[in-house]
Amino acid sequence: MKAPFWFKKHNFLIVLLVLLTFAACKKSKITPETKPEPPSVGPNTKQTPTTDRTQLTNDSLFLYAKHVYYWNSSLPSYDAFEPRQYGSRYSDELFNIVKASGSADYIVNSSAPKYSYLEDINDQNPEPIAASALSKMDVDLEGNGNDVGIFWMPYGVTSATQKYLIFVNAVYPGSDAAVKGVKRGWAITKINGKPFGANTYSSTEFYAIEAELNSNLVNLEGYVYSNDVQGEPFNVTLNKRSYKSSPIYSAKIISSGSKKIGYLAYARFSNEENSVEALTSEFSKFAAGGVTDLVIDLRYNGGGYISTADHLINLIIPVAFSGQVMYKEIYNADMQNKRALILKNQPITDQNGKIRYRDVGKVMLNYYDDGDYSIAGNTFKFSKIGALSGVTNVVFLVTRNTASASELVINTLKPKINVTLVGSTTYGKPIGFFPIRIENKYDVYYAMFETKNSVDQGGYFNGMAPEASNIEYDNPTYQLGDAKELMLAQAISVLNPVVASTSVARTTTMSINGKRGTVNPQSIFVPVEKSKTFVGMIEDRFRSK
Repeated sequence: MKAPFWFKKHNFLIVLLVLLTFAACKKSKITPETKPEPPSVGPNTKQTPTTDRTQLTNDSLFLYAKHVYYWNSSLPSYDAFEPRQYGSRYSDELFNIVKASGSADYIVNSSAPKYSYLEDINDQNPEPIAASALSKMDVDLEGNGNDVGIFWMPYGVTSATQKYLIFVNAVYPGSDAAVKGVKRGWAITKINGKPFGANTYSSTEFYAIEAELNSNLVNLEGYVYSNDVQGEPFNVTLNKRSYKSSPIYSAKIISSGSKKIGYLAYARFSNEENSVEALTSEFSKFAAGGVTDLVIDLRYNGGGYISTADHLINLIIPVAFSGQVMYKEIYNADMQNKRALILKNQPITDQNGKIRYRDVGKVMLNYYDDGDYSIAGNTFKFSKIGALSGVTNVVFLVTRNTASASELVINTLKPKINVTLVGSTTYGKPIGFFPIRIENKYDVYYAMFETKNSVDQGGYFNGMAPEASNIEYDNPTYQLGDAKELMLAQAISVLNPVVASTSVARTTTMSINGKRGTVNPQSIFVPVEKSKTFVGMIEDRFRSK
């Protein structure tokens, strides 16, 4: 049953009232006591009174953007934009809002914004109780998985053909794939008896692969690859199920000459319950093991909660910087000056998705319009955590899948310690948000604020380029944490250039589908870009204020 809705008539303008729940999978039935104001810029003669549910959602998508979108000053008037023309095509409307802004959120020849997006809450991962046909094939930011448990990517077989291989790049801890021994480096040639890889990789292929992998029972066939060599065939059947998953793919201490290098492969900036203890435990091991340098592997990390990013930053930073500025969040002028009146309709929830109140008697709700969105109120400082101290050299392993909260960590540490990037240029998302709930059905993540570090560096909208050699491909036939894996080997050589690199040979003997030959792995394993992870930076600290 849908929640009831209330409306306000003001100069013949009707604005949809909205309910928000901050936790991704909880619904709030609380009725806000205040009502939004119409946008203040431009004519709105076409926004006539209506009770049509679709038109009201069209209006809300546009009106919220006029108040909270980072580039709201570039948006046209209601009459010029005509939100109701999009009908139930809400994603199209959001894309055209972004396009109208002409901002970095808009990519020419793309059909979706780079930063903003809309999500039906029914498609979000459920609590790990039972498998759901609608759940995403990924672990969410609460650590809930509801799939067979593999992160896959397609790799071009050679530069001369259009064939590809589906490689398992990572296995989600706690999943059925992990339980049954599936590993990074397994190349999948058949899913549920259907062959893949003979055709040109495309969106059609992607959806066909995802559809098969989302079955309740998934049979995989292919070959096990290890250190560039094709090994034995495999045939395994996996069960789609719900599970809790650790965000740590791999963690170890690597000795390189006199250096002790702490290596951490981190999947996502999940919530406090899922990430904080896991991160703290690994850094405690680093401290006990005498770690002198760090390699933080964020090659598949699309971001997550900013509070968790803060935790990782403060585990890394030397204690001498405590109390100094980390970074700042910059909202639009309307939000900074409390003119985003529509936020009166977004009640703040706690970590469990329950409404927070202003007083003990629970008479008044706490809304997002109460927030302090000034630059001064959103300037955050270092506060050292843990026993690992004295680390001043950190190498981050990055790819196009490295985004948002991952980039925030990198940009924040750069002015304070020696930071080097190894890999390929990152996604480019110095933008964050918190969700706006509309129709008690959609969470809308408008690009809301930009982050800058302590010396006002930011603006990496086109990504962060590696300072070390640019490694255009990620070779999945080596395990994460293997010192011979090309990206990690390069990182080790950056931290300890005196020690000879143990990196993968540029030319090696490999076997593809039974045919052996001397080949260049860069021409064999060329990844076809595709990311299935969450990409974003969620400001969740308002819930604790």
